[in-house]
Amino acid sequence: MIVILCSFDILYVLCFSYLTASMGLQLLWSFGLACLDVYALRRKRDLQNPVLVSLFVVGDWVTAMLSLAAACSSAGVIVLYARDLDFCRVQTRLPCNQFEISIILAFITWVLVAMSSHVMFWILASF
Repeated sequence: MIVILCSFDILYVLCFSYLTASMGLQLLWSFGLACLDVYALRRKRDLQNPVLVSLFVVGDWVTAMLSLAAACSSAGVIVLYARDLDFCRVQTRLPCNQFEISIILAFITWVLVAMSSHVMFWILASF
């Protein structure tokens, strides 16, 4: 998200706004879970409540699907711009390299969230 927001002219390419919004939601979700973990560790509370774990499973699943959809759609647009139309070579102001890096990072985020969702599902199934 930070890579795409730091690019030169983000308003010029509005097709990446879904990627930015999806990664922003992912950031908020992960930060909220981290704060909950710190709270549980400080208070020495157990978070293995079936209702709470099912909320984590659904939240991870939703954010994983949003991240995958955003990464795939943005990857399709950057392939169209860079490979098919040679738009990145014509428009030198367009930071296509930064967009490609942000898409790669979005796919990495999706893999990590998908693994988290899978682990949470198995924790939920163990109840």
